[in-house]
This record gives sequence, C-alpha cells and structure tokens, in this order.
Amino acid sequence: MALTRRPPLPRAAVASGALLLVLTACGGDDPAPAAGPDAPTAAPTSAPDGGDAPDGDAAPAQVDPSAPQVLVTGLQVPWGLAFVGGGDALVAERDTGRLLRVPAAGGDPVELTRFDDVDDTGEGGLLGLTTSPTDPDLVYAYYTGPQDNRVVRFRVDSPDDREPVLTGIPKGRTHNGGRIAFGPDGHLYVGTGDAGQADLAQDDDSLAGKVLRVTEDGEPVDGGSPVFSKGHRNVQGLSFDDDGRLYAVEFGPDRDDEVNQVSLGDNAGWPEVTGDDDGGGRFLTPVVVWADPAEASPSGSAIVGDTLYVAALRGNRLWAVPLDGAGGAGEPEPVLQGEFGRLRTLVTAPDGSLWITTSNRDGRGSAAAEDDRILRLPPG
Repeated sequence: MALTRRPPLPRAAVASGALLLVLTACGGDDPAPAAGPDAPTAAPTSAPDGGDAPDGDAAPAQVDPSAPQVLVTGLQVPWGLAFVGGGDALVAERDTGRLLRVPAAGGDPVELTRFDDVDDTGEGGLLGLTTSPTDPDLVYAYYTGPQDNRVVRFRVDSPDDREPVLTGIPKGRTHNGGRIAFGPDGHLYVGTGDAGQADLAQDDDSLAGKVLRVTEDGEPVDGGSPVFSKGHRNVQGLSFDDDGRLYAVEFGPDRDDEVNQVSLGDNAGWPEVTGDDDGGGRFLTPVVVWADPAEASPSGSAIVGDTLYVAALRGNRLWAVPLDGAGGAGEPEPVLQGEFGRLRTLVTAPDGSLWITTSNRDGRGSAAAEDDRILRLPPG
C-alpha cells in the first residue's frame, strides 16, 4: 500500500564543499541493456501544437489519464525528454546515446546527434534533459561518460559543440541518478545517486547521493556548496510546485520508495534510515512512501495543478499524488495501471499535456512490438 506522510520535520544541516570523485560499483535497480532498437516512428496520433512553455499561472489544472495517445513508437529506453523552441521535443535514448527530435506537429523523429562517449553499463547512459529558462534552444544533458557522470550544454543548432557545466559526479553500474531541472529561482537542480556506494550519500565532500544546485554556468549559488540536500539513494524525479517547493522522487532498497519535499540543508537519511524513520527528528520525513517496490520503483515526475504525477517502473503504472498546498500529500491513486508497462519519464508539454516515456526495452520489461513509446495525456 502507498502510505501518506505529514510535511517534513526540521532540517538537518549540510556542510559545504564537494570533492569531485569518480567511482564504480556493482548491482542495482536496472540490468544490462536489452537488444538494439528498431527505427523510431511516429504514431498516427498528432502531437500537440508548438509554442513556448506556458507561464505557471496559465498551466492547466489537470490532465486526462482516461485518454492516452501514443505519439512515437520504436524507441530504445527513452530517458530524457525536453521541449525546445517552437514546441519540438528532444528525446534521449539511454543505451544508444542518440538524441532524437520529435516534431511538435507530428512526423517521424530524426536523430539530432549521438553521444559517442556514453558509458551505457548497467544504469549509466544518456539520461536527463532540460532547457534553459531564458533560452529554450539551450539544452542541458546529464550523461555517464568514461570517467564520471556529468552535465553538459549545447545549442540545438550545434548539438556537437558541448560545454561541460558540472563534472565529477561519481558513476557506478547502478544508482547514477540523472534527473535535471531548472527551478523557479533560475538555478539548475541535479539529482544524483550514490553510485552503488551508500556511504557517499552522507559524505559532504562527494557529489553522489545528493540534490545539487548550481547556476546556469555550473557554479555554486552565492559561492556556497553545490549540495542542496544529501542522504539520497538514487534521485530519479525532480518537480516544483507553484509555490516553488521541490519534490524529489527516489528508489528505496528493497522497500520504502519515497517522495520527499526537499529544502536547502535537508538530509533524507540514506543509508542510515529509509521510509518514515526520521532518526528521532534528525532526518527528513517523506511525504509519500511505497513500502512495496512492486507497486512503484518510481522514476520521473511532473506537477500539473495540485497533482504530482510519478512514473512507476516495476509498478507499471502512473501514480497521481494529490498535494495539499503546504508541502504534504494525500493518498496516491494509480492510473494507467498495467496498460503500457514500465513508465520512466514525465514532462509537461507547451500545450499543457503530459508526455510519458515507457521503459520496456531496458532489460526488465516485457517489450511489445511497438516499444518503447512516448505517450500523451491531453489537458483535462
């Protein structure tokens, strides 16, 4: 069952400083990559209209989970998804390192570039995508390279000219994190994993097992530490509500998948505690805990109106989590249960619809002939 939690207890402080480490480890949540892809194709359903992303006060109140549309088929483990100027979408394939462009008005995806130095071992690869809040054609990408996990940026019209923004994030066979998002403060937030070495999550001199916050250029905010919060096992979702609160979604071990409402200086407790154990008030209390990973194994997230949507991998569903407007949450409700298999990434499109990627060809799913796919939930 999904358990609801109250708003977080007082925060534990995070020391400053971050040592750039490169580590490897074994075992984890996802296995080795599956077989190679068929060419991706666009489904007959039209994609949403183009245009710039709406302002927060113009966002729709909800989306309609009862009318999912299949936009694209034949992808190989799509992980990152972001919208660029004009409304086109960029899609990152984790294992192949391909970056594809999906036209806003429909049509076949085309390869924009390929990250040839991607290390796709285990859970590594080409992961999260986002765009600058001031320039929708300036793209940020998180990926696993030969030495580390890193964030680079490039322009849509010159995708091979990549500038490192944040490097030295420890890598491993498992727990590479990878979700990135710009906050309402204009800063870049980066969700990392513990790289398979749990103690790094509490190590103030490591970038592993953290939510990081840096400027658009990758510098610590106000000259401080890039560590925004620590004690995370493997952050897979980052979403902001209308009041600027950050919700981070992460895998538990063999229990206690979590949604945390995270503020500066928080300590989520891994590996000392999981779930609703707050260590006697020393650690963050999650707003949602799924005790059984078969119901969740949560990945990407997005907030539409007052609902936090969370994609579930092993759970084969989309969770709709009602937010209470004060940092807490009500009882999650499952939607799309068993309809499309493993769900990985959620992004709100410029027209207010919700785009969802499946992850059935990652070695743990049962892939249908048309997998992997991009789905669309229209505005409600």
